[in-house]
Amino acid sequence: MGFFNFPVLAAAVHVLAVLIYFVHPYLSNEPLRRIPGPFLARFTNIWLFLQARRGRRFIAVNDAHRRFGPVVRIAPNHVSVVDPDAVNLIYGHGNGFTKSDFYDAFVSLRPGLFSTRNRADHTRKRKVVSHLFSAKSTLEFEPFVKSTIEALLRQWDGLSHSAGGSYAPIDALDWCNWVAFDCIGDLAFGAPFGMTRNSSSTAEFRDARNPLAPITTANAVDALEKRGYLTCSLGCMIQLKSWAKWIPANRMTPDPVFQQGLYAMDTVNGIGAARVDERIAKPSQRTDLLTKLMEARDENGKPLSREELISEALTQVVAGADTTSNSLCPIIFYIARDAVVQKKLHAELDHELGDLDGVPEYSQIKNLPYLWNVVKEGLRLHTTSALGLAREIPRGSSCTVQGHHFPERTILSIPSWTMHHDPDIWGPDAMEYRPERFDYLTTEQKKAFNPFSFGPRACSGRNLAEMETLLVVATIFKRYSFECYQEELVTTEGFLHKPLGCSLGIRRR
Repeated sequence: MGFFNFPVLAAAVHVLAVLIYFVHPYLSNEPLRRIPGPFLARFTNIWLFLQARRGRRFIAVNDAHRRFGPVVRIAPNHVSVVDPDAVNLIYGHGNGFTKSDFYDAFVSLRPGLFSTRNRADHTRKRKVVSHLFSAKSTLEFEPFVKSTIEALLRQWDGLSHSAGGSYAPIDALDWCNWVAFDCIGDLAFGAPFGMTRNSSSTAEFRDARNPLAPITTANAVDALEKRGYLTCSLGCMIQLKSWAKWIPANRMTPDPVFQQGLYAMDTVNGIGAARVDERIAKPSQRTDLLTKLMEARDENGKPLSREELISEALTQVVAGADTTSNSLCPIIFYIARDAVVQKKLHAELDHELGDLDGVPEYSQIKNLPYLWNVVKEGLRLHTTSALGLAREIPRGSSCTVQGHHFPERTILSIPSWTMHHDPDIWGPDAMEYRPERFDYLTTEQKKAFNPFSFGPRACSGRNLAEMETLLVVATIFKRYSFECYQEELVTTEGFLHKPLGCSLGIRRR
């Protein structure tokens, strides 16, 4: 008995575990020890995880940069960099950097284009959809985008008429969500979800793992939001992913992010499954994303499985719906809030489109300078993808940024929100909405403006997103006047930087 004091032994084991978990990452990563950052971030990913869970990662990282400078350690092996010259180095072609294990949090059924970390797999997957999203191919989908916008006009005309000459109140966020879902649903699955027509966030879904499961309905917008909170949090501590389903949501653990997020992920998968199963049962001759995916072959010449079809289709739906809606809403808000900007945009649209009463052709608006300015400034000021997308230096490589040498396996990222709001880059009015700044960008500002990411892993649907955004903004501001009923846009952050509502009034001009 004298040799074993079990309470002391137990305490020693706990101390040893703490030392291994917290101290070892610090001592074993000598090249990063001189990089400044939050104290806890030197030892563990918990600091970054907590910021993500609170919906304030982009704010916390920005505050860290304001305190520590352009190079900040935000996790034991993760360094955040604010430097326009580093964009091409970290995200560009030919650098060999790979996506970090952050992206494993997004994998449910199979890795899709967004979550695939292997470069060869990503190249193969991207080839399937790259032609579909080319500038030429995107124009073929213009009629489908215009059809959804026409459904929006019918709804808003009714609201405006009912207001009897006054401004009709709307939550612009809801309408942006519905329009974005319908546009990408039409492109990906051959038909819109019907959200704009029905003023509803409901979509059909079924168990993605069981093609014989019954069809039911779910709130698709809510599911995407909860999925985003889960993936952003788990991405910071990926070791929790295997345990997430065992973390209960009850009185002992009042934070329901894991259970709600996992259910939401299944719901999003199920929305894709319902549409894929419908197409498999009733093939179509229409050229859309699902057609391309069904024609694609894997490295062995075999067609994609049902789960692969669902994963790849959902990659585009999630990206096309979530990013577009959460970008479009702030753009509308900032224009509506500023009477001078709105008047100037009205003047440009009236001059170019004359008495047009409806949705213009994309060719009529795609080169309008002030329209582009208000869109780009909205993308800069809000920054939908606000966090830094993590890239890992591959084995056998290294790089130097801002005089710091980083060895293999180091994770680097550039926080877009901080880059888009840095007064050293954008000037003392960096926090202000001023579309005219895009008339005379400096070389540094051009490098720093990065709303669609950069390089081989940049947004594959950029052409579609730009066309859809320009068409919506041009159409509604040609047709309506807006009043803004809130001073600021209240936001939160899951994977994306999201508005929580947008109270406006509309009236036919």
